[in-house]
Amino acid sequence: MEALRDRFAGTRLSGDPLDVAMPPGLERWPHAMREQLDVPLKPAGVLVPIMQRRGGPTILLTQRAAHLKVHAAQASFPGGRMEAQDESVLATALRETQEEVGIDPRHVDVIGYLRSMPTITGFAVTPVVGLVDDAAELVIDRTEVDYAFELPLDFLLDESNDRLVDREWQGERFRLTEFHYDGERVWGATAYMLLSFRKFVLNK
Repeated sequence: MEALRDRFAGTRLSGDPLDVAMPPGLERWPHAMREQLDVPLKPAGVLVPIMQRRGGPTILLTQRAAHLKVHAAQASFPGGRMEAQDESVLATALRETQEEVGIDPRHVDVIGYLRSMPTITGFAVTPVVGLVDDAAELVIDRTEVDYAFELPLDFLLDESNDRLVDREWQGERFRLTEFHYDGERVWGATAYMLLSFRKFVLNK
């Protein structure tokens, strides 16, 4: 954990939550999909919760409820769009995490940030990286989240676990990187944020 803390020590929350970095592998996306990133974006914040488990650190993810209007039935970090009462996207990430999975902000040690990333659904998402202590208890809000699961950090950092999958979008075929672990599938924006997280941690 200290190595992670040291790696993220120099990161800072951007003063502009709409200052985004493009997803890795963007050149493989269909042109029409890339065009969807060039729209006015709404700020959002997610927590990358690193759970301190006996068997080694894990990253907590949620399976979003199927009835939601945006990113329904997808694996996701806890988080959401920035609301008027939020002082920053950090406040957004911590508030949404508590609402969705019950983790109180006092149990989260924020160690750093990744660059904001645009999504084709019109958000600029800032990943906030935090260490979650053992005292945190999960309380799932079933109106937003079906369940939570954990991805071992060692699994994520091993590039041999990447799965390249052929997808079709509006008649165009392209390849995306996904993570498949213990029956769970992580794809889309969340997979790209995990790739960015790994690239930063491994300093590549």
